[in-house]
Amino acid sequence: MAVRFGIDVWVKQCFRALRGLRVGAIVNPTSVDASYRHLVDLLHGADHVTLAALFGPEHGVRGEAQYMVAVDDVPRDARTGVPVHSLYGHTLESLSPKPSWLQPLDALVFDIQDVGARYYTYIYTMALAMKAAARAKLPFFVLDRPNPIGLDVVQGNLVGKRFRSFVGLYELPTRHGMSAGEIARLLNERERLGCELTVVPCEGLRRSTRWEQLGRDFISPSPNMPTPKTALVYPGMCLGEGTNVSEGRGTCRPFEQFGAPWLRGAEVADHLNALRLPGVTFRACAFTPTFDKFRGSSCEGAFLHVTDARAFDPFVTGIAVFQACHALGQGHFAWRADAYEFVDDVPAFDLLCGTAHIRKGIEAGWPLERLVAGFEAELEPFLPLRKRHLIY
Repeated sequence: MAVRFGIDVWVKQCFRALRGLRVGAIVNPTSVDASYRHLVDLLHGADHVTLAALFGPEHGVRGEAQYMVAVDDVPRDARTGVPVHSLYGHTLESLSPKPSWLQPLDALVFDIQDVGARYYTYIYTMALAMKAAARAKLPFFVLDRPNPIGLDVVQGNLVGKRFRSFVGLYELPTRHGMSAGEIARLLNERERLGCELTVVPCEGLRRSTRWEQLGRDFISPSPNMPTPKTALVYPGMCLGEGTNVSEGRGTCRPFEQFGAPWLRGAEVADHLNALRLPGVTFRACAFTPTFDKFRGSSCEGAFLHVTDARAFDPFVTGIAVFQACHALGQGHFAWRADAYEFVDDVPAFDLLCGTAHIRKGIEAGWPLERLVAGFEAELEPFLPLRKRHLIY
């Protein structure tokens, strides 16, 4: 049986769960069914359903804004005339729906593709909207979607309390191995959100299902997430946002390659290949970013070729990459020092890692084995909680 996403299940049911309701939809370009019809258009045309508001996460309803760029409200959606509200503005308060936006509604629907890493902000937009919906006494529906990097692997560490931010708002692993609907169930219980939550599961989905088995195109959920291959390396290579090394933004292969004008590609690739990290080979490369770090300047670094997705550990690999950049950077390597995701008193690298331990260890010259020691033990208390909320 072909896998049906949550939106496909509801299309088949003619959106009967929403009959007679005024609905707000949290959407972006990924919110389409198997026939590429957008949820906004489907709800707008559905019998006995009133689409009353749209809400856009980071990157906006259209998905065109770059990372960490505030998205302003749009008075009306050009196609439907429905009011549009931004859930990623200039302040922390802008990340949650305002009570006045929810007052005219009877329900909220979330349908956005996640990518399986705790840094990706859409799951936090979902959680904050669930919290607001609970206060407003609105039912909240999650139309579930597969995790493009798998539902059967959990890797990394947990976010410490000191390091909570919009790239790690709750205590989740770096690679959580859950769907958005499963995370919604978990957070609703553990964080006591009090939400009247309904998850519309995918039909025919198994935990072992790989994205390439779905027969569905991968629609970019954000400007620098073009393919499932990008998503697979992202739980490690996103750490580059906390450094002055380019993580490949402004190229056709963001996160799969990294570099800087002061790195020597062959030296970096040889150094990393000598570590014999499982499931990945590094190839020396050069690129010139068209925007972001080192725009218009030639950079050398390495490209990650994942040779065995099952063996590959993206977080450990990412730590090794930026440890190598620190060691081989000829004194030019630096940690990002400006405010990051609304936090200005904690280094961005620490927010992404969920701890200061890794950055300080790199600075102290620790071997990789010491930097990543204890990850499995740290995950042990999380795994039973996760298991309780699994759907597939």
